[in-house]
Amino acid sequence: MRTVSILYHDVVRLGEFDSSGFITPGAAQYKLDIREFELHLQAIAGEIGLRPTMLTEFPAESQNQQLLITFDDGGVSCYSIVADMLERYGWRGHFFVTTDFIDTRRFLGRGQIRELRGRGHVIGSHSCSHPAQMSHCSKLELKEEWSGSVNKLQDILGEPVQVASVPGGFYSRQVAEEAFAAGVSTLFTSEPTTKCKKINDLFVLGRYTLKRGASPQVAAGLAAGDWQLRLEQLLKWKAKGVIKTVCGRQYASLRSKLLAGGTRSSDPR
Repeated sequence: MRTVSILYHDVVRLGEFDSSGFITPGAAQYKLDIREFELHLQAIAGEIGLRPTMLTEFPAESQNQQLLITFDDGGVSCYSIVADMLERYGWRGHFFVTTDFIDTRRFLGRGQIRELRGRGHVIGSHSCSHPAQMSHCSKLELKEEWSGSVNKLQDILGEPVQVASVPGGFYSRQVAEEAFAAGVSTLFTSEPTTKCKKINDLFVLGRYTLKRGASPQVAAGLAAGDWQLRLEQLLKWKAKGVIKTVCGRQYASLRSKLLAGGTRSSDPR
């Protein structure tokens, strides 16, 4: 199975970066304004034959390349802005929720999560607390993050929750194994790749991140599978991976200090 999965976070009104999702240092770079997101959707829709699908719409072993649109963190804009915009095109999204923040300011509430699911969107786990570096969590911590989040969402929705995404791009095999033990069958990472890994019966899918300032042409190109754009993201990802390895547990705090004087951000990437 090959997928082109696009990763967004929040969509906000112009300049209102603190209205949805996390507001930790550096975050605005992951938050698009409404007009910007609309231009992305228009560009993607303009690609002949290109239509985002849902995980439930194609078999796991399908050889045809699929396009998925995903949103991390569970900010309230998923309900107040994003869902309506997607639905105008007849599309649905995959919303990954950080469950410790449900029913708190700037995040989705229980009723909103149920309504999104009822409208055909996919709801998945983004851990309980959004740990700064999930790959450095202990086995017990990972179990609590995945099981606690999955169970809370299942209680809200009244159905199994079998899809999740890894916070902050900090993926490891143990992260995947504990997600699978919690009942997850499809796990999204932040690695920019169309390839699907399989660990036991767990499918691991990469994603291409679109930040504020990315042009509509880049959005459409990534969605259509442009190899040059994909390669550019992959090279940046690998370079950042080297830095993460060298810095170890200090990576997130060092990055936060560098960003603290500028914009504010949801993901310690």
